[in-house]
Formats: sequence, structure tokens, C-alpha cells
Amino acid sequence: MRVRMALKIAEIEVALREISLRDKPAHMLQVSPKATVPVLILSDGSVIEESLEIMQWAIEQSALKKHALGGNIHAACRALILENDTSFKQALDAYKYPERHPKNTQLEYREQGEVFLQQLENLLQQNTFLFGAVPSLADIAIFPFIRQFAAVDNNWFGGVNGQGAPYPKLRAWLNDWLNSDLFKSVMTKNPTYVG
Repeated sequence: MRVRMALKIAEIEVALREISLRDKPAHMLQVSPKATVPVLILSDGSVIEESLEIMQWAIEQSALKKHALGGNIHAACRALILENDTSFKQALDAYKYPERHPKNTQLEYREQGEVFLQQLENLLQQNTFLFGAVPSLADIAIFPFIRQFAAVDNNWFGGVNGQGAPYPKLRAWLNDWLNSDLFKSVMTKNPTYVG
């Protein structure tokens, strides 16, 4: 999702292929032995296999380099994305699938993830987006993971009847992204690729 959003912002057209991870096509395994998604095959035949690297490539190719997503990615932005992609993602996976991670309870995994949620809430109390008045690469890179975290227990995250997650700015930020034309435009389903 974050790759699709970055490609859309950068106005780069690509041929999208939906992959069944249970039945990976031979062509995918040939170009990417790692066999994970996303995979971007460039016109020169080179391959980029990491979502953040694809996002950065898209912005570098874009005529929108002066856009907030195309500017220099400062250290704080990189650090926040790194934390999202490592410790927060680990907590998220355990929170989503506690039966696969019996070391702690689901609530304990949620509390681990909340350390990161609080950081985001603090940033959003200062700005509309994570690092200012316009979206940064961090907003796009982190949004899909917050969406997943919220979906585990939407009643808790949504703060139904004043109960639950104490993250009103983060909740509003997430809702703005969910209702954005950008998000809606990348959520179209394509036929599963069997090539």
C-alpha cells in the first residue's frame, strides 16, 4: 500500500500485479528469489525488493522532487520509519496474531505498540502531519501499519463511548488518510498474476 501511494504521488505509472503468496508465480521467483512483495522491476531489468527503497526510488524519479515527499529525508524522519519497520512492526504482528506469539498476552503486545503510538500522537499534537503541515515520506510509510494496528480492535482504537485509545490526533490523522482520494485510488483490486 505504501509503495502504491508513493508511486501515485510521484505520478509514475506501473503495471500492477496482485500476487498470491501461497502460489507465487515462477516469474516472480525468477526475478526475486526472496519471494516477498513488493517487487519493482525497472525497465532496465534491475529489481528493487524493499518497499521503502521503492518509495525512495519513485520520489527520486519524480518531477515532484520539491514536494515534501521528494525533499531531503531528514534524520528524524528516517529514524521514525526505521522504528516503525522494526520494533513497532514486531509488536503489531504479535498483537494481530497473539496465538503465534504465546510469550506475552495480546494486551501486552498492544502496550508494546502503544509506545510508538504515543510518539506519533506527540508529533501530531504539534503538526497536521508527522513532520509539518504537509505529508512526509514518514506519513506514507507509517500509515498502513497504523491502519492495521487500529483494525485489530477498532472499538478500542476508535475510542467508542470515550473509552479506549488516548490518541485523538493519531485517530484523526488515520481517518484523514483513510478518507483521502490518494488512499482510495490505490485500493483497487487487480486480478491475481499467474505469469
